[in-house]
Amino acid sequence: MSEKYKIFPDGLYFVTLTTVGWIDVFTRAIYCDEIVKNLNYCIDNKKLKVFAFCIMPSHIHLIAKTEDDVSLSNVLRNFKSYTSKQIIKMIEESHTESRREWLLYMFEFYGKKNAHNVKYQFWQQNNHAFDLFSNKFIDQKVNYIHNNPVEARIVTEPHFYVYSSANQFTDLKLAEL
Repeated sequence: MSEKYKIFPDGLYFVTLTTVGWIDVFTRAIYCDEIVKNLNYCIDNKKLKVFAFCIMPSHIHLIAKTEDDVSLSNVLRNFKSYTSKQIIKMIEESHTESRREWLLYMFEFYGKKNAHNVKYQFWQQNNHAFDLFSNKFIDQKVNYIHNNPVEARIVTEPHFYVYSSANQFTDLKLAEL
């Protein structure tokens, strides 16, 4: 097994969670709010610590770890499983989602490629976790996360982006680095 993205206990990680096909799902506040709500649940109940984050249209960046020998891989797996079901349900039940049929078609298309899926696949299976082994590397990744929406020309300054730890008014319960 490759050790490139392997998550070891007690490590601090830069993690990217990506939707299948890089589908831009998180362009709607309702889906971003669902992600924040479920990250907060993991923080409160699954011993997850998030130090920095950004929800981009098709992916999420986190700097995170877990406490007390809780597996970060397991927390992320459960988070992805739950949020995929919740967001797909939100899309299915929405009367205002203009891309509803297309989104469901795409999630079903990707779901058929994996025998483990019942119908849909929302997240890519890997987590792209990188061990943050030095303060320099941590600072580099925090800057990358906070500048991601600026580089994408979504905002002009990192602190303007609502779904980021660069915004002091974020609803996500952040830990101190």
